[in-house]
Amino acid sequence: MRRLGGVMAVVLSVAVMWALLLRPAGEESSSDLHLEVPEGEKLIALTFDDGPHPQHTAVLLDGLQARGAKATFFLVGCQVELAPELVGRMAAEGHQIGVHTLDHVQVNGLARAEFDRQVEGLRRALYPLVGERELWLRPPYGIMDDNTLRWADGPVVLWSVDPEDWRDGNTQRVVEHIVARVRDGDIVLLHDIYPQSVQAALQVVDCLQNQGWRFVTVEQLLQLKGRAGEAGQVYRCVR
Repeated sequence: MRRLGGVMAVVLSVAVMWALLLRPAGEESSSDLHLEVPEGEKLIALTFDDGPHPQHTAVLLDGLQARGAKATFFLVGCQVELAPELVGRMAAEGHQIGVHTLDHVQVNGLARAEFDRQVEGLRRALYPLVGERELWLRPPYGIMDDNTLRWADGPVVLWSVDPEDWRDGNTQRVVEHIVARVRDGDIVLLHDIYPQSVQAALQVVDCLQNQGWRFVTVEQLLQLKGRAGEAGQVYRCVR
């Protein structure tokens, strides 16, 4: 998707209807929730890039809902066009939504107009689905420059644990990588466009919940650690 055109507008109008139907009455956004951390509970934020995928993201959302786990999704414009109803569902179920550019392009070195098209253009496309809320940026490949921080108009989210789930599709390896390395306050990078990654994520939730971990959004992680997400600041983990 190079530009938001008539097809996207029609897709979004249909998705708005689905989002309204999916949103429970009185549903609060993740930023509205009053959260407390029980003594000894450890926190982790799972994040998913490059979606939504029409099939795999739906399976992931089902699994997260069944487990009472929250996550953060950094969306790509062309994927939103394929499954806009899932974006509304993410918002309705209390997940955090961020932007990963319209076309999954590196944002370093972009002229201001193109940066705004890639980042703010996607935000404007998402507002009808999720309401006008802060949509934090994750730059593709984690690559950025000083202008990225100046123009982001919000926090920039990277990660502290990366199992490279795109590399070999090995679910067990991804699970073992995360479980062996994760510490309280970590932000984990995954991709919901791969079925093996979805299964790995749900296995990680099962394993770590049994050990007393709580799965939260990045925004919630900051809140629970007594931090506020600041524009132009980079967050890799929250200790």
